[in-house]
Amino acid sequence: MADEVKPISPLKNLLAGGFGGMCLVFVGHPLDTVKGIMGLYRGMAAPIVGVTPMFAVCFFGFGLGKKLQQKHPEDVLSYPQVFAAGMLSGVFTTGIMTPGERIKCLLQIQASSGDTKYAGPLDCAKKLYQESGIRGIYKGTVLTLMRDVPASGMYFMTYEWLKNTLTPEGKSVNELSVPRILVAGGIAGIFNWAVAIPPDVLKSRFQTAPPGKYPNGFRDVLRELIRDEGITSLYKGFNAVMIRAFPANAACFLGFEVAMKFLNWAMPNL
Repeated sequence: MADEVKPISPLKNLLAGGFGGMCLVFVGHPLDTVKGIMGLYRGMAAPIVGVTPMFAVCFFGFGLGKKLQQKHPEDVLSYPQVFAAGMLSGVFTTGIMTPGERIKCLLQIQASSGDTKYAGPLDCAKKLYQESGIRGIYKGTVLTLMRDVPASGMYFMTYEWLKNTLTPEGKSVNELSVPRILVAGGIAGIFNWAVAIPPDVLKSRFQTAPPGKYPNGFRDVLRELIRDEGITSLYKGFNAVMIRAFPANAACFLGFEVAMKFLNWAMPNL
């Protein structure tokens, strides 16, 4: 792997990751709302508010994971170590992702069924807490960990590997061109979701199930899905996710790299 010139700063990763998350929403949101040119960015404020801190925490966890494995600031991490740092970022984001996706899944099911139980996200969180306490809000935490920990490890390891692979001989990885950063980030997003989709399908089914339906957790969900819909049901929505994954994550990593360069210039001692 190419040498790292700058010491790892989890705080800079936090700030740059937040900007990367904003870039991801800016590119990915229109793909979720293709209803004409004027409507492409309608309703984008809410995703930015939700996604920005999540990606900030994600990149912070990755930076911290790398720093914890270094004995000296100049140490270059192996790919398994980068994978481990990425897995730590998945642990960090689970605390944010689980309640947010639990509420989102319930509201999506409500919208498709036409049965209005929740007036909105806050009302949904309030009623979940009243019914089941904090456990009701965090239902699906284990499945979120099962999705995000390995997927985040794959995400960051793939990106770092591709950055080094795409760096011309004799050049520094920090001099990688914008098109090559976009390719590395986009492919990393695809690898991330290739790992994440099966546990994500299980998580969504579990989070929207009535209380007590799956007493053995994801094992019951997995058994039911394979029995009723076959093994391919674990990859529901694969095409739609992959169409969005490349451009959105390409933008995310480009935003991260641009923000990191700015932070290294503006705050060299941070």
